[in-house]
Amino acid sequence: MEKTSPSDCTCANGARTAPSFLRRIADTGVVRTGKIPLQSVLLFFVLAILLGGCGADAPKPAAQADTKPAAPAIPDEVQSAAQSLLGSEAQVLLFGDLAKNGKQEFLAANVVPKTPTNNLPGTIITRAVVVEKNDGKWGEVLRCDEHLKNEKGFLGMTPLTAITGWRLQYEQSEGQGLELYFTPIKGMADSHVLPIGVRWNPATKRYQSLDRSYEHFLLESPTLEAPRSTVR
Repeated sequence: MEKTSPSDCTCANGARTAPSFLRRIADTGVVRTGKIPLQSVLLFFVLAILLGGCGADAPKPAAQADTKPAAPAIPDEVQSAAQSLLGSEAQVLLFGDLAKNGKQEFLAANVVPKTPTNNLPGTIITRAVVVEKNDGKWGEVLRCDEHLKNEKGFLGMTPLTAITGWRLQYEQSEGQGLELYFTPIKGMADSHVLPIGVRWNPATKRYQSLDRSYEHFLLESPTLEAPRSTVR
């Protein structure tokens, strides 16, 4: 079979024609004697690059990083007071008008670090205190160590056995102030105990525990042998 070169081929519709953009250049007299001026060549390549870029996906702007408001710096006097009560490992968790009684308070705790052997959910503590400032001095108004106590004695619902670890949960509301929930997790035979709720009682002007409905305050007991749970 005889082989033909591209120059011998003919188009189905007759004579082969140049691309349209070259025809337009020839019609305007730019193409002369089979040579294209350098400016036209450069213009063609610039247009080709621009047109090729239009089909590419436009780069997407980088997602804006979520920015959290920085936590307020803990005042030196608050950190110092916390360390004097709980040692150098004390962590200040909250400070301000926590009880909504117009007085400055802070919540500090000895938080157990997360490790492969301590993978319990939530904030696990061994000790915690709520401290209030009166007449320029800081003083405890609530303590959690092996038991739950305030200046009047042991809080209602506190376990009779010594607790060496608690799960601490807390929240603040505009109406009721700081609400604390202590769940014994180490030292209790029953692992399905309910959290003990503690909140500021404006009637008695101190932190007291709540009954199981978390609606009524309970009186303190001076000793653990005869805990009182009278609704107040």
